[in-house]
Amino acid sequence: MAKKKLVKKIVKLVFPQHLIKEPVTFRMAKKYDIIPNIRRAKVTETIGELVLELEGEEKNLEKAIKYLMKLGVDVKPIEGDIIDK
Repeated sequence: MAKKKLVKKIVKLVFPQHLIKEPVTFRMAKKYDIIPNIRRAKVTETIGELVLELEGEEKNLEKAIKYLMKLGVDVKPIEGDIIDK
């Protein structure tokens, strides 16, 4: 069986207030088989900011980002785009 090609993407996520206490990152990681690595986080009562390195199959990364955006999370790429592993 061929080994799946994993890629990495670093993104900044800004969560609206109503999602701050929800396990959004956990659900995204579980649903799309993504390995999240928290690079930086800042959470206040009104906003949540998270810089994540996401690792997984490229198609799953794309689906995961669309999932986050659909929930209302602002997603922006950081430090280039995709780093091949």
